[in-house]
Amino acid sequence: MSEGAKTWQAVQAEVLRRIRSGLWKPGEPIPHEANLAEELGCARTTVNRALREVAESGLIERRRRAGSRVALRPVRKATLEIPVIRDEVEASGQAYRFDILARDEALPPKAIAAKMAVAEEQRLLHITGLHMAGDRPYAYEDRWIDLRAVPSAATVDFTRISPNEWLVLSIPFEGGDIAFSAASAGGLAAALNCPKDAALFVVERVTWRGAERLTTVRLTFAPGYSLQTIL
Repeated sequence: MSEGAKTWQAVQAEVLRRIRSGLWKPGEPIPHEANLAEELGCARTTVNRALREVAESGLIERRRRAGSRVALRPVRKATLEIPVIRDEVEASGQAYRFDILARDEALPPKAIAAKMAVAEEQRLLHITGLHMAGDRPYAYEDRWIDLRAVPSAATVDFTRISPNEWLVLSIPFEGGDIAFSAASAGGLAAALNCPKDAALFVVERVTWRGAERLTTVRLTFAPGYSLQTIL
């Protein structure tokens, strides 16, 4: 087979086959990239990409200078996507609307400044709003955006498109931190049309691109919300 004839997906499939069949056993080192490339008739960069993808799944461990080995205790990882809330609402057969409540450039609280890796005297774009499903509240959005990283956000009309939808569709990102929790409605009870002591599902997320923190958001969902993901 000629050099580079195999795709990284084909190499990934072969690596997975060898692990799942027991040909490569848990804890055993796997061949060096150069050796695999020669055996499979492809470029070393193709093997590197395939192994990175398998490592992301938790089936192999990669260490600099120590090579790769089959994981002793493979970690199953969930795949999480940033959902467009409009799509969630419309998929349930309800009409969607975003009501912006406030928008300004403000000094962030200490906790937000830390999440966004900015100085406390650095102003950020602060937006709060309510996602609606029909005539009922769906989620309360409290978002901060660093305009140095996302300068185009300064001129977006968020009365026409929610920050959630605009960022997902328009701004590339490389990764993020996400946390899930439950909190009582408290001061959001009126906005979400529920008792103050209602337990609500909360998602807190920070997304980044390289060293830049793009945005952080706290989404508080009205009672009845459930999260689905893929294993």
